[in-house]
Amino acid sequence: MMIDKDTIKLLRIPFSLLLMPIFILAWSQIRGAVSWIDVLVPFLIIHFLVYPASNGYNSYIDKDQDSIGGLEKPPMPTIRLFYVTLILDIVALLLAIWLVNMAFALCLLTCMAASRAYSARQIRLKKYPYTGFLVVVIFQGAFTYYLSYLGITKEFLELNGTNIWVLAACSFQIGGVYPLTQIYQHKQDLADGVVTISYKLGYRGTFVFSIIMFAICDLCYFLYFTNTNQIASFYIIQAFFIPIAAFFGYWFSQVVKDTRNANFKNTMRMNILAALSMNICFIVLLLKN
Repeated sequence: MMIDKDTIKLLRIPFSLLLMPIFILAWSQIRGAVSWIDVLVPFLIIHFLVYPASNGYNSYIDKDQDSIGGLEKPPMPTIRLFYVTLILDIVALLLAIWLVNMAFALCLLTCMAASRAYSARQIRLKKYPYTGFLVVVIFQGAFTYYLSYLGITKEFLELNGTNIWVLAACSFQIGGVYPLTQIYQHKQDLADGVVTISYKLGYRGTFVFSIIMFAICDLCYFLYFTNTNQIASFYIIQAFFIPIAAFFGYWFSQVVKDTRNANFKNTMRMNILAALSMNICFIVLLLKN
């Protein structure tokens, strides 16, 4: 089956890489030596197979005509895109079983099921503002950290009092970003019968809610790094939060003046800046450890 350029575009692979920070964070917190192959295999499976398949499936179901994450003018999907997403998921599961272990494959399958339930017309969790929000923050946050740790070490993360804080931090971090990614899509989502948490909160409410999520995230990071005797790592994170907070504050002020500033371009600027800052931040933690 030939894959055309529009199908590749709708997989939104560059957008999948915006979710790299949590994988790198999990890698940085692993004690003991791991080989490059131990890291590379789960990284490629998650970011070049599972996430693109999820993105593509969402695009196939929604058939967006306006801007979506990573694409200002998305092409119209075809049935070819649907089959490509199935192939990517199957390949991901087979490679996970062969190169990692069955536990990692089962966790991937859980992620795939959640992604399908989020988008599929028969279930359509995304149309429920609070349920959809919880699914995204859990699976792109805490579960991704858990999955990444399992993929690299081939061992389950111990769910003790300390590790719960870093899992919570990951979910609250996604909880701060996710509503901002919906802020320019209110009309498009409503036309498709989707009521997002950003729409429920309104433009100003979305920013206030994100501030609360980021504050709780930061508290969880403080508790985790304090409990693991890595307080210097917490301060490193604060330094990399500065450019994110600066643009966030600027953007918020512009939206207060004119809600038309809650647009695709500013949303992508926020996403890219946050992803780059946190990727570099967690690479620094990785090198430090």
